[in-house]
Amino acid sequence: MENVVKSGIFGVCVGDALGVPVEFKKREDLRKSPVTGMKAFGTHNQPAGTWSDDSSLTLCLAEVLVKGYNLEKIGQGFVRWYEHGHWTPHGRVFDVGIATRQAIHKIGRGNVLQLCGGSSEKDNGNGSLMRILPLLFYIKGFSLEQRFEIIKEVSSITHAHIRSVISCFIYLEFLLEILHRKNKLEAYQNMCIVVNQFLDNNPICSQAEMNLFERILNNNISKCAEDEIKSGGYVLHSLEASLWCFMNSESYSEAVLKAVNLGEDTDTTGAITGGIAGIYYGFENIPEDWISELVRKEDIEKICEKLETKYFSK
Repeated sequence: MENVVKSGIFGVCVGDALGVPVEFKKREDLRKSPVTGMKAFGTHNQPAGTWSDDSSLTLCLAEVLVKGYNLEKIGQGFVRWYEHGHWTPHGRVFDVGIATRQAIHKIGRGNVLQLCGGSSEKDNGNGSLMRILPLLFYIKGFSLEQRFEIIKEVSSITHAHIRSVISCFIYLEFLLEILHRKNKLEAYQNMCIVVNQFLDNNPICSQAEMNLFERILNNNISKCAEDEIKSGGYVLHSLEASLWCFMNSESYSEAVLKAVNLGEDTDTTGAITGGIAGIYYGFENIPEDWISELVRKEDIEKICEKLETKYFSK
């Protein structure tokens, strides 16, 4: 699979940028006036092609992984983003989740990194899921147990509750299946088997917690009707919506437009869906005019090339 890093990371950034202008809009309003391409201004009053914190933190993670896995440096990269505008589209932060902001404040004050992420049930926004994709390239050759532990560490920088960790784990295990060139249904079914077996054999959470993932792991989420899919900032809803959009589409553009037009947390649903669709369909399936409008596309391309060299060069 060629350019897999570029496909995934551009997939995230483009999906994010499509969603930025309509973040918080209701689904009913977007049905009347759907997003069909890059728009300017809107919710955050940003130029067309502007991505949000989702892509910024994804790129911060990617930048560290170019030199290898270092949890402290990942945390410090997030601080540089928040305090100094590092890896922002226009030099300043215009959007940040509550749990992410609180965790970054703790990191900046020198607290133990592993204790900075929110660990209560209310700390289950989608802030770690939205940025986790580059970790796939680092963990792809590790054992299942090792993959889980590393995912847990990286999620927990900002989101330490087991629900957020399992959501990131499901997402990356699904992407790993896709990397093995599976068709989407086969990839989905394999992921469910792998994750269910892992959760059954490792008592990392209560049965009640596992039951929350029933629609994904023991049913086929794609069979749900659209009105059964929620698209706010709750991590489980973001994961379900992204899987649903990807499974019910036939191209990158169809997947991300479906995601953005669900409304509410449009940039994040677009980013998470875009990561899956980018890797599955390939970089060449992302519309050229969307890529051409993407802010800092040359910088994003450079980081992708470095990451590709690090983890995929023979």
